[in-house]
Amino acid sequence: MATSEMTIKKTADYVSPTRQRVMGILFLLIAFSIWFFFSRSLEPGLQTTFGLTPGGSETQLPDWIFTTAPVLNILALVCAILGGAQLARGFGSRTNLVLAWVAGIFIFSFLAWGASGGSLNMAGLLRSSLVRSVPITIGALSGVLCERAGVVNIAIEGMMLTGAMTGTLVGSLTNMWIGLLAAVAVGGLLGLGHAILSIRYKADQIISGTVINIGAVGITSFISAKFLQKYQELNSPGIFPAWDIPALSKIPFIGPIFFEHNLFVYALFFFLIVLHVGLFYTRWGLRMRSVGEHPKAADTLGINVFRTRYMAVILGGMMAGFGGGYFTVGSVGRFDEVMTAGRGFIGLAAMIFGNWTPFGSFGAGLLFGFTDSLASKLAILGVGIPSEVLLMVPYIATMIVLAGVVGRGQMPAADGKPYEKE
Repeated sequence: MATSEMTIKKTADYVSPTRQRVMGILFLLIAFSIWFFFSRSLEPGLQTTFGLTPGGSETQLPDWIFTTAPVLNILALVCAILGGAQLARGFGSRTNLVLAWVAGIFIFSFLAWGASGGSLNMAGLLRSSLVRSVPITIGALSGVLCERAGVVNIAIEGMMLTGAMTGTLVGSLTNMWIGLLAAVAVGGLLGLGHAILSIRYKADQIISGTVINIGAVGITSFISAKFLQKYQELNSPGIFPAWDIPALSKIPFIGPIFFEHNLFVYALFFFLIVLHVGLFYTRWGLRMRSVGEHPKAADTLGINVFRTRYMAVILGGMMAGFGGGYFTVGSVGRFDEVMTAGRGFIGLAAMIFGNWTPFGSFGAGLLFGFTDSLASKLAILGVGIPSEVLLMVPYIATMIVLAGVVGRGQMPAADGKPYEKE
């Protein structure tokens, strides 16, 4: 027994020599880049100022001020040491963790270089990143629910768009809460339609999702042009106000970033915890994952594969509808045509980036939100990098991840495959 456990542990710690060399060289390249592109070009004595209090927050912290070049040189040296250690003996199963640290050091160095001689509100940047990650992460969670049960759902974009429009229309006629419930309901209905086509009639799941996306763009654009733009009283649902959580919102630095938001951010935290626990620590989650991995074996054990998949896709649709509500009653307070702007598709990329797990998807969503927020911040600082280039970063990072730099993603084995009951 002990021998078996030792063998499993060694297998988990094993990293191929090629991967070890590639990661070591990558760490060294990052170290060189920090020195060559950032530190080397700075004037001696130039300082960077990072603000640690988001704008409008009552919890104040003094700014963090440091001399830029020496700090960047130290960070470059740390990355070089990690690269040398990786080439010499490797970090085993902790390689991805070290990669995350090195990537974080590079991002910090880039921010310090960009703000050298000026100031950057770091707390405000992180707060904005969290807010902008909300619809992307919710879209990713919708995908996790569907694909863990074996159904591909590329209709998340259409579900979110329809939810946004429905939430605005119903919210304008009644109130924001009923509008949000209507957005969730219409997302569930679209999920049901996708489930019927994909599960009962075994239609191609990509085509089914594409039909929903195209239909959503058409119907929402028609209703917007015909009614919402003409009668503004139908396009004014209001916005959920921000609620500060007592005590937690007063924690310096962390409090204003995480605990001074509206309903949607707190709901995101709730969904992350519930979905993670539900998927990996409950009988319900075990059954759902078994249906997505090996539906025939699950059926043999008495699990109703069709019912489980129907439930998962409907819940995924409701999640997407809730995410659509963010764009209107959670953000701008009105509906505009195609206002989701591809966030549903980006959510699918975040789901793959996060390896079909809730917290992994959240991390990927934060990356997308961070780069989105960073583009506008650096434009204010006057950094000579086009914002379009910055917006490319998360997509490039996604392609790198999918190419296997941080390990191969483990999609559910039966994902996208209709089940034929024998």
